[in-house]
Amino acid sequence: MYLEKINGPEDLKKLKISDLKIVANETREALINKISNVGGHNGPNLGMVEITVALHYVFNSPVDKIVFDVSHQSYPHKILTGRKEAFTNQEHFKDVTGYTNPKESKHDLFTIGHTSTSISLALGLAEGRDLNNKKENVIAIIGDGSLSGGEALEALDYAGEYKNNLIIIVNDNDQSIAENHGGMYKNLKELRETNGESKNNLFKSFGLDYKYLDDGHNIEKLVDLFESVKNIDHPIVLHIHTIKGKGLKYAEENREAWHAGGPFNVEDGSPKYPASNEDTTVFDSLKNLLDTNKRAIVLNAGTPMGLGFVQGVRDEYVKRGQFVDVGIAEENMVAMSSGIAKNGGTAVFGTFAPFLQRTYDQISHDLCLNDSPATMLVLKPGVYGMNSNTHIALCDIQMFVHIPNLIYLAPTSKEEYNQMFKFATTQKEHPVGIRVPAKFIETGVEDTTDYSIYNKNKVEQKGEKVAIFAVGQLITMAKEVAKKIKEEEGLDITVINPRFLSGLDEQLLDSLKENHKLIITIEDGELMGGYGQNIASYYGEDNIMVKNYGISKAFHTDFDADELLAKNGMSVDNLYNEIIKLVM
Repeated sequence: MYLEKINGPEDLKKLKISDLKIVANETREALINKISNVGGHNGPNLGMVEITVALHYVFNSPVDKIVFDVSHQSYPHKILTGRKEAFTNQEHFKDVTGYTNPKESKHDLFTIGHTSTSISLALGLAEGRDLNNKKENVIAIIGDGSLSGGEALEALDYAGEYKNNLIIIVNDNDQSIAENHGGMYKNLKELRETNGESKNNLFKSFGLDYKYLDDGHNIEKLVDLFESVKNIDHPIVLHIHTIKGKGLKYAEENREAWHAGGPFNVEDGSPKYPASNEDTTVFDSLKNLLDTNKRAIVLNAGTPMGLGFVQGVRDEYVKRGQFVDVGIAEENMVAMSSGIAKNGGTAVFGTFAPFLQRTYDQISHDLCLNDSPATMLVLKPGVYGMNSNTHIALCDIQMFVHIPNLIYLAPTSKEEYNQMFKFATTQKEHPVGIRVPAKFIETGVEDTTDYSIYNKNKVEQKGEKVAIFAVGQLITMAKEVAKKIKEEEGLDITVINPRFLSGLDEQLLDSLKENHKLIITIEDGELMGGYGQNIASYYGEDNIMVKNYGISKAFHTDFDADELLAKNGMSVDNLYNEIIKLVM
């Protein structure tokens, strides 16, 4: 066993090159041990084992600086930099995150979980090195479709005129999360097929030096390649062909499904804890739209499974020209949607809420300023969505509701979502965003609301003294509070489902002044600048108490949603006690 003696790159360097293959095998075994038990990013990490072993054998981290794009392929790096116990010992599985994290190790420079950033970050490190007259190597690793992101292309463009040491490793496994999309990937294919000799070379067109290695799992060749560029005095791209999912046959054969996932049985890849049937509400709405409206199209940016268009399902719609995956390029997705809507098509675009941060300007300028009636599906926002500080979406309300022309809707149930989607995809007045919850409540009661009457809230329960405005999924909590108040105090309070977050129901707000003393707002996103504070501002000069609840301003991570809500005052018992203290 070599791995048990490796507590950092300095131990790895003591070995012979011939021993590194054994280290790689042991590293892959440790990696599989963890991901098979707790899940994680499978394919990206399995494909990076040999590159990582060779990197740490040749270079001198953390003096030489390594930046992983997305960093969802950094598990082997963690194993070799003093964190192997988090992969070999079940008691320590939770000791490390799924992404690079400077709080864990001096070998991690940034907390990174979004795509297309590594070359820009590395350029910044290189410029900082130059300013301090230092000589270390700066290495950016990018792959899994990240090259199609705008920031990566901007960085390549600048790197073409940069003059000093910068090593860009393109981990080319011919795969994003789903298949790659975009003309550049045709060029990567051409380069693979010509062993890097094609005169049509994307990287050289940027003015960059270039080397190609076809077998990215041959450690001896990797070590030779890295030794050949160590301390280089100009930028160079090392284009390395690897196999996503390397070491697990089923992961190599079904790369999309094995990008990431939960615990599995190593023998055959079957899930250890089979998931219950996934909600298909979003996919069903999109499928019905495409099947009944030949001028409709769905656009996505590298995450088609989020909309239900998994491999095999989306093929027919791609052939029809009704489903487009632009690759990891949300800005392009939004601007294209605006153009489609402007030219008579029915455009729906959607992805996970944290990734829409990348395209704020296009939503504001290209879509909303031009009032193009496209539909935006914001998947898994708020505390019930993703819970990593790299994949957090607690500010979607703040990001969208103040943009003129955009109607931002928050359904509380499957029935409301379906009616909102029907409204959004048939109206031709404005862009409409729908805040799609992680899980749908199903009431069994059809929603017949006319959403073309803007900013009308729904009074779920009419009462007096106290009114609770509950955004989206929190309507259940508000109703439970109302029930407890009724049972314990004999008082009927008012419960309101705002539905429209981008405007206020001023008529309703004025009517509440007549017989209400306290207005409570609860939302599963950040409190500062959120929906509730707009209501508080409206009541500024009135003799009525307003109490806003939302999530504190922080990069919360690895949290339990209900616990985080409770920590911020949003639990049935706390809200009940507040009402008793302030009103009863």
